[in-house]
Amino acid sequence: MKLFRNINLLAILFLIPTLSSAKNYDEGIEYKKLDQAVNTQTGDKIEVLEFFWYGCPHCFSFEPTLKKWKKTLPANVEFIRMPAPLNPRWMVHTKAYYTLQTMGENDRHHEAIFQAMHVQKKRLLTKEAIADFLATRGVDKKAFLANFDSFAVEMRARQALQIGEQYKLSGVPMLTVNGKYTISAADAGGFEGMTKVADYLINKESK
Repeated sequence: MKLFRNINLLAILFLIPTLSSAKNYDEGIEYKKLDQAVNTQTGDKIEVLEFFWYGCPHCFSFEPTLKKWKKTLPANVEFIRMPAPLNPRWMVHTKAYYTLQTMGENDRHHEAIFQAMHVQKKRLLTKEAIADFLATRGVDKKAFLANFDSFAVEMRARQALQIGEQYKLSGVPMLTVNGKYTISAADAGGFEGMTKVADYLINKESK
C-alpha cells in the first residue's frame, strides 16, 4: 500500500507543473476584446494577424519569437502579416510589402529588409532606396517600381489602413485573433507573452 501511495504522490507532483502552465488570461488585462468584430479573411480557419512596420525596432526584435511560434500553430489557424501604415511615413513600407507579395518575393526578402534597416542601418525610406536594396538581392528594379505604383498595390495598402482603423491600432507589433481580440507586448508582458496569450485565445476560439 505504501508503494502505491508513493507512486500516486509522484504522479501528482509531475502533474503540478502541467496544471500551473495552463494559465488563464483576462480580458482588459493581457488582451483586449473589440466592441465590434472585424471581418476575417480566412474562411473557416482562425485568423491570426500580425501588424508590423519595417522601421519598428520592436517588430524587428519580435521576429525571432514570432518565427519560432508560427511553426507550432495548429492546422485550423492561418497566420497573416499586415504592414501597418499608422502614419503617411509608413506607407512606403506598406506598399513595398505588397509589391513584393504581388511579385511572389515576400518570403525571400521580408527578414532581409528588417536586417538592412536595423542591423546594417540602411535608410530604406523611399521606394527608390528600397528598390536599389532589393536589386542587390536579385529583384528586378524596374518591375518592382512598376508594381509599387500599380492599382493593385495601392488598393491593398488602402485596405491595410482601413483594417488597422477597424482594430483601433495605435502601435506595433500587435497580434489579433479571429477578428475579435488584440494583443500588445505591453499588455501581455513581452513578446513571448504575446504568443502565449494568442495560444490561449486560439484555444478559446477553437472550442
